[in-house]
Amino acid sequence: MSQQHLDRLTAIDASFLHQEGPTSHMHVGALALFEGPAPLFTEVLDALRGRLHLVPRYRQKLSVPPAATGRPLWIDDPSFNIEYHVRHTALPRPGSEDQLLRLAGRIFSQQLDRSKPLWEMWMVEGLREGGFALITKTHHALIDGVAGVDLAQVIFDLGPVPVEIPHPDAAWQPEPEPSSAEVLAAGAVGLLRTGARTAAAAAALAARPGDALRSARTALEGLGEVAWAGLNPAPETPLNVEIGPHRRFRVVRNDLADFKAVKDAFGGTVNDVVLAVVSGALRGWLQSRGVRTEGLELRALVPVSIRSQDERGTTGNRIAAMRGPLPVYIEDPVARLRTVKASMDGLKESKQAVGAEVLASVQNFAPPTVLAQASRLNFSTRLFNLIVTNIPGPQFPLYLRGRQVLDVFPVAFLPKDHALAIAIMSYNGRMNFGLLGDYDALPDIDVVGDGIRASLAELLTLARDRAREREAAGV
Repeated sequence: MSQQHLDRLTAIDASFLHQEGPTSHMHVGALALFEGPAPLFTEVLDALRGRLHLVPRYRQKLSVPPAATGRPLWIDDPSFNIEYHVRHTALPRPGSEDQLLRLAGRIFSQQLDRSKPLWEMWMVEGLREGGFALITKTHHALIDGVAGVDLAQVIFDLGPVPVEIPHPDAAWQPEPEPSSAEVLAAGAVGLLRTGARTAAAAAALAARPGDALRSARTALEGLGEVAWAGLNPAPETPLNVEIGPHRRFRVVRNDLADFKAVKDAFGGTVNDVVLAVVSGALRGWLQSRGVRTEGLELRALVPVSIRSQDERGTTGNRIAAMRGPLPVYIEDPVARLRTVKASMDGLKESKQAVGAEVLASVQNFAPPTVLAQASRLNFSTRLFNLIVTNIPGPQFPLYLRGRQVLDVFPVAFLPKDHALAIAIMSYNGRMNFGLLGDYDALPDIDVVGDGIRASLAELLTLARDRAREREAAGV
């Protein structure tokens, strides 16, 4: 799908604009560490300039129709300047990782300027261990996690020798900024196109009445399950308090092979192991706060990509959300994992994700004021305690100007009244966690990070014990 001047935001993308507030920033991103020495800043700028034509949305800004008469549109930014979006800085001595994480926290504490394209990239030098870092920040209205990985593969190289990317002979020229009447007309065209696509899909289903009946039944069941979930709010915890605009950021390094070893020993998926590990970490953190965990099950908002293969590489959001269990009441780590697996298997067989997608589709026809309310209903913050998002990344090394990416730590966002979000990304054999916390509500965020390490280590020890028992038994 091309990224055109005057494209209308999808309902899901627009909902991320509606959900943003003074303390709930709706941008996401990543911290990437590279081997050194750092390239010249001008080299980085030139590398990005040579590839921006592959992602036109990065040179487009929002245009809001008069009197909120329609969803915003993407338009070319006539004053686009890459040096505004790509910044260059260095850590003071000694250049520790803690200093780098504090810088990342400050960057993610600041909202993006909606009058410009909704992204930033910071090149950071002065790291004590050598190398350099890139901190990227992009509004969730522009891109979701899975598409972000695809774009990283566009921006970065697959080998140490930079690849020459074909580009248009003529320099980029922005389209003229549209008048209010043109914005209104473009919005109406976008609505008609959405209606035409929906009508074509309906006609195709009408030709297959059996499929149409099954689709309708599935959609109704999904909406029913979403409605039922809305009647069952998540429990009150110290994670769900009023938050401010300031953030803390911490990282946890892991090996993907360790998660696979636990999965192979006890069953389930890598994502089940992730949720079990997070459950163990939060159990310890709650107990450190003096919170009783008996009978307590937290609820995680687990985004699920519904992007099809032919949509890979496109921007915009193609996600639905499932509410996964975090059984912090279970002391035994294996029993905790098996409970997560059973619950997630049940959710996958349910119609919860289908219902979320149906709501998003219905919103494509909603007026902006109704859309704002519907997006909050679909993403009601009282239904979950924290976001836990697991992003599958490339299992091969990436490079920038010949420098290999060593580690990638994803950054999620904090919705209103949510003090912690955990993002996980697999990359080149690693399984790294990025913990984003409210600065004031979560001064002990390191306890959660230490708990993730301890929880995984406990499961891994048990998995290795089981492997040895099976080997001894000749299984």
